Parts: sequence; structure tokens; C-alpha cells
Amino acid sequence: MNTKNKGLFFGLFSGFTWALDTVLIGMVLSKALFVSSDLVIFLAPLVSTFFHDLLSSVWMLIYMTIRGEVKIPFQKLTTRSGRFVMLGALLGGPIGMTGYVLAVKYLGASLSASISAVYPAIGAFFAFVILKDKLTLKNWIGLFVSILFIFLLGFAGGEPSPSYILGFSFILLCIFGWGMECVILAYGMKDDEISPEQALQIRQLVSAVTYGVLILPFFKAYPLVGEVFKSSEFFLIALIALSGTASYVFYYKAIYVMGPTRAMALNITYAAWAIPLSFIILGTPITFKLVFFSIMILLGSIITVASQEELKWLNFARGRKTA
Repeated sequence: MNTKNKGLFFGLFSGFTWALDTVLIGMVLSKALFVSSDLVIFLAPLVSTFFHDLLSSVWMLIYMTIRGEVKIPFQKLTTRSGRFVMLGALLGGPIGMTGYVLAVKYLGASLSASISAVYPAIGAFFAFVILKDKLTLKNWIGLFVSILFIFLLGFAGGEPSPSYILGFSFILLCIFGWGMECVILAYGMKDDEISPEQALQIRQLVSAVTYGVLILPFFKAYPLVGEVFKSSEFFLIALIALSGTASYVFYYKAIYVMGPTRAMALNITYAAWAIPLSFIILGTPITFKLVFFSIMILLGSIITVASQEELKWLNFARGRKTA
């Protein structure tokens, strides 16, 4: 398999596995264990995210052991890059991922995946503000298109219910967390002091520890943690975490092979993958409006993060590694 095909495979598979992660999270949160009372319904997304990131950290630990790098991420925690990775982990995990899982709970998997796909555009905006990265007029147009269709998609169903508005608020929190995470991690890894795989191990570990030490005790959620650990749902969450970990690993491999812009553009195809997967696994109906608005969000995100040359299909598909 040549470099171009490897990059396309890694990027598309990162999107597919994250869509699978999203749909399965929605399925788990609908199980009887997680809907037994109003309190459990509230705590379920937090507990499932804790297990998701904790088990993902375990999967990464196994992966790093196979690579012979199991000690290195822990040695990098006190470095300058390690500190920025930890900050990015807090933004992407406890803030971004919590918002995402809560949005899946209140909005559903397809809608949450579609709206969250705008995070690269938001990340580009924060990079412009914080890192002084320049955006062309076409990039700004792409950002506007993404945001416009987010709101059109969010309110396409007529008069929203209170839970719908709540879910929409959570997905906006997710977009902020993930967008800022990209900027902070890019800043932290700019000196090549830490590899993407090492950064991912730190990210998942810091996220899990933050949930376990701060968030879950604050909400008195450990009784539910014990119930989940003893249930059959625990093994399903472990498989979901494996899918999420695979998504990250393939995403980082795509970045290495194709460069960050092409990898990001392929990764956000999870919004499109989530629609057929939700239909197959959950029986969620597919509407023309949902598909059209999702495509416009994806298109706007790609225009936002891509240069003029990368907007030409032949250059994009060529898959050359970029700086």
C-alpha cells in the first residue's frame, strides 16, 4: 500500500471508529442500568466517560508497552511540553468529552456527531486569536458556513424541548473544549519534545484521573461506578474505549503520513459515518435535511482548515506529507 492510500485509510478509519464510538456510547446510555432514576440519568454520562478514558488509557498503556515506550510518557509529565499536553487533556477530556457524551445523551448520536464536526473550524479560529495563525477570506467563509449550518441543524426540528436546548448547550461546550485542545496540544508539541502517541497516553490518563479524583466525588457518583464495574455494560464500555483509542491512533498516523490538514479533514467524516451507523445499530431515521446540513458543516470545516491548494481535489487526494 503506497503512502497516499495509507494516509487515506488511516484518516477515514479514524473517522469511522470515532463514529462507532459515538453510536455505541448512545446505545450504552440507553441501557436500563443508566436510566433507573433521574439521578442516575444525570450521572451516567460522567461515569461512562470516566470509564471510557480510563480504559482507553489502559489500551494505550498496552500499545506503548508493545512499542517499548511504556515509561516515556510518565517521564515527560514534568516537561514544558508535558504540562501543555496536560492542559490540553483537561480541555479535551473533562470539558470537551463530557460535553460530547452529555450531548449524545440529550441530542442523540447522529446529531451530536454532525454538530461536533465543526471543532476544526473553531480550532482554526482559536489558533488565529492565540497563535496568530492567519486565515484567508475563504477560511473565514468556511468558518461562517459551519457555524451557520450548526444553528440550522440544531433548530431544524421546530420548537426545541428543554432537553434539546440542554443537549445543544453541551455540544457547544464540546466544540470549545476540542477546538482549544488542538491549539494547546499543537503549541505543546511544536518542539518535538513529545510524540503524538506519548501525548495521547498523557491525555487519557490525565482525563481519567481528573474524573476519578475531582468530578465523580463532587457529584457523589462512585456508587454508580461500582454498579457499572460489576455489570455487563462494563465490558461494552471497554470495547467502546478500544474503538475510541483506535480512532486517536489512526488519526495521529494520518497526521504523520498526510499532514495535519488532510488528516483533520478526513477525521471529521465521523459526522457522516455516524448517520448510517445510527440507522444500522439504533434504527435512527435518516432525513434529507439531516444529511444536507451535515454535509454543509463538513464542507465548511474543510474550507476553514484547508489552504487554497488543498481545496483542489487532485492536490488533496495526492496525499503528500505537509509541514
